[in-house]
Amino acid sequence: MAPTATSETRAPHVTEHSITVAASPAVIYDLVADVSAWPQVFGPTVHVELLEEAPEAGGEQLLRIWAIANEKVRTWTSRRTLDPASRTITFRQVVSAAPVASMGGEWRVEPLEDGRTRVVLLHDYRATGDDPAAEELIEQAVDRNSRAELAALKNAAELGDAREELHFTFSDSEVVAGAAGDVYAFLDRADLWPERLPHVARLDLTEDEPGVQQMDMDTRSPDGSTHNTTSVRVCFEDRNMIVYKQLRVPVAMSGHTGRWVIESLGDGTVRATSWHTVTLDPEGVRAALGPEATLAEARALVRKALGTNSSTTLRHAKQFAEEARAGS
Repeated sequence: MAPTATSETRAPHVTEHSITVAASPAVIYDLVADVSAWPQVFGPTVHVELLEEAPEAGGEQLLRIWAIANEKVRTWTSRRTLDPASRTITFRQVVSAAPVASMGGEWRVEPLEDGRTRVVLLHDYRATGDDPAAEELIEQAVDRNSRAELAALKNAAELGDAREELHFTFSDSEVVAGAAGDVYAFLDRADLWPERLPHVARLDLTEDEPGVQQMDMDTRSPDGSTHNTTSVRVCFEDRNMIVYKQLRVPVAMSGHTGRWVIESLGDGTVRATSWHTVTLDPEGVRAALGPEATLAEARALVRKALGTNSSTTLRHAKQFAEEARAGS
């Protein structure tokens, strides 16, 4: 009797997706190479951490990635090799998330004669076990995410120099005479925010696995109106840090990511900081603020709106932690 094929012996599934972009190969390659920008550029990507980097070993990197696949947050570790000369980046998952047994692939950035650039994204993968449903699930996720990533890459690259004006980062901080763990606990328990924060009207939180939260929140504006956002948060209790990505953003934005960071100041106090990184959508700015609105005006309005809510949250976290210390 012939041996049964396993996930290790079956031939991998191979897919290819491509797109043509009206931008230079150098611009496109740099966007793919810069993992710190992935959550802003690529819709499915929630957070990326660079665990190791060895430029002397052919540009090799070890990454941990959190991304949405088939409406669920998955995390895996990948090793990739950057080759700027050929403008290729190969990648291979080191630790995969079920139902993926193995996955790898390659980015290829190819100049065309008409001045445009062709971007090719290759994948090869195997599913765990021999369940056809698992293979179909992976195929759907690879296809959906590849199309989304290539479309987003095209959009970002074709913005050209304007992307620098559309993209900005800012922060707000509070010094707290309390424990970092208490500040973290206040920020982590977002399910309690409607009773703790005046600007949060409603919040549904699910945490299917520890440290990965999905939030659906209604926020009150100063004029009494409410707006809805959905977000994914990755919580690092050991580092007193929470990173997040908004999946549904206001019309003036194309991307919004952020993080809460709590650091000891060494004198019994801690600094709690809220960071925001925003990419504006030019068409959305005109739709929301009028055809004559400038990007500077949009930046100022976004800065005020997000900063006001973050500062309010930080003040309440400060009060919570300082009362906890006083009562201990």
